[in-house]
Amino acid sequence: MRLDKNTYGTVLLVYVISAAIVFLLFRFVHIWWIVWPLTAALVWVCYWQTAFHMVPRREHNGSSTLVSAVADGKVLHIERAYEREFLKRECIMISIYMDFWDVHANFWPVTGIVTYAMYHPGEHFLAFKPKASEENEHTCTAIRTAEGRDVFFKQLAGGFARRIVCYAEDGLEVTAGEQCGIIKFGSRIDIYLPLDAEILVQEGQLVRACETIIARI
Repeated sequence: MRLDKNTYGTVLLVYVISAAIVFLLFRFVHIWWIVWPLTAALVWVCYWQTAFHMVPRREHNGSSTLVSAVADGKVLHIERAYEREFLKRECIMISIYMDFWDVHANFWPVTGIVTYAMYHPGEHFLAFKPKASEENEHTCTAIRTAEGRDVFFKQLAGGFARRIVCYAEDGLEVTAGEQCGIIKFGSRIDIYLPLDAEILVQEGQLVRACETIIARI
């Protein structure tokens, strides 16, 4: 595993603040039943934030025809939806929700070429609410496979997420399972697939980025 390159500052800040608090505790607070539990809690926070921003090594099970999960998490919805921004047609939408304990690195769902990439500022409603898909801060990316099929996905900020990182740019050749970005704190992925896609997951299922195949197109 490695730390995401866009999170060095965040993790360093957590370590610096935690170290400063521990120093102050040992310097000015002499009640050990307060000092040691708080120190242990801060060590745990440092460990959690390091693990949270890690990019795990995973098997790459996706391809140009097998769609792998963009993120770790739980499948919230599988439904028919109209994608109005780029595809402008009816699709099958699969929503994956990431909570605080999931790895938040994101990965390309299919192998192909990026045909669209756009960032949208917005609100920070809780990510599992339906209106979050349109009103929250998000990025949109479309990939066209060698077979000419389009896969479109959104990285959505949640109530606590304050930064979305996406490496997409027009014309970029991408490989399923390689990292495409990261979302800091609770958030969601909406992925839009062709109507004739064979869906291989169900609502409520836990999925792992790169490894879980969610559809065949």
